[in-house]
Amino acid sequence: MTAPDAIPQALGRLRQFLADGAHGDMDWLETTAERRGDPRTLWPQVCSVIMLGFNYGPGADPLAILRRRDRGAVSVYAQGDDYHEIIKSRLKALARWLVAQAQRDAQGDAPVDVKVFVDTAAVMEKPLAQAAGLGWQGKHTNMVSRQHGSWLFLGAIFTTLALPADAPEADHCGHCRACLDVCPTAAFPAPYRLDARRCISYLTIEHKGPIPRELRPLMGNRIYGCDDCLAVCPWNKFAQAGREAKLAARDALRAPSLVELARLDDTAFRKQFAKSPVKRTGRDRFVRNVLIAIGNSGDAMLAPAAERLLADASPLVRGAAVWALGRLDRGRLAAHAPARAAEREDAVAQEWTAALADVTV
Repeated sequence: MTAPDAIPQALGRLRQFLADGAHGDMDWLETTAERRGDPRTLWPQVCSVIMLGFNYGPGADPLAILRRRDRGAVSVYAQGDDYHEIIKSRLKALARWLVAQAQRDAQGDAPVDVKVFVDTAAVMEKPLAQAAGLGWQGKHTNMVSRQHGSWLFLGAIFTTLALPADAPEADHCGHCRACLDVCPTAAFPAPYRLDARRCISYLTIEHKGPIPRELRPLMGNRIYGCDDCLAVCPWNKFAQAGREAKLAARDALRAPSLVELARLDDTAFRKQFAKSPVKRTGRDRFVRNVLIAIGNSGDAMLAPAAERLLADASPLVRGAAVWALGRLDRGRLAAHAPARAAEREDAVAQEWTAALADVTV
């Protein structure tokens, strides 16, 4: 538990992040920035903020999938059902209990009010969680807990109750820089600083357009999120596998076939990822990611999966298909000259030019 005024320094870091342009397409961060520095700007009546952490530890090496180049790597947190609704239901139950207890003890005092938030409002969950003693923001900017390592979902209960604050957690990263050094795209310009524009989680989930060409080969087979900086944290030695059944990995997402995923149309995508965090990207962005992974596979047997999507209705998908097929079989791509001549989208035409140029793409 912490007071709502416990994180003024976090707003300064956010302002610098925005001033650097490191937020990329996440324009909503700019529009809500000033509200994030003090929970009272979101709800003036709040007196206390109760922060809770929910363990979703994988129980196995989440990076092992990176060696299976015909399979897609989905971030651990997204392999089960959408955490937002699962955690929100738990928070609401706890909030109802808190109100009932407070009303029982109030003896005619003012009524108690509560609000719950799970990653859906202008709330700086990580600084609040550190102020409440749950853990600390590591050099990768994510939460680290001495009990659960890097595998924590965060939820917040705002209340009008004035509750005693817990002591904040200290930083225990020390001289370690494992999370910084492992990043495939060098997304950390310095400890405790992230450039989202180079982060694979951002690129595969938030970024709406073509992924920058120079970053694509660095993504490997990561098709939704990236766990590298989380997985190498030494504090994970204390972590245990999560016990919430609905957050457990679906079999279909542990090691999904890239070829099968490339076949998804919009209807099939929505059906396969119902109640999953993956659904929020939409089919086109997701298949874009799958095609980048196919292009990085080095397996010419996957070329037909990219070839079939050269005529996709989505320019985003077509452009990624051109890149992927060019990586696996440039001659096969060159045979589709009519498709290149008929292309009217500038971004896709540029992909054709780059893929067929006499340089490494």
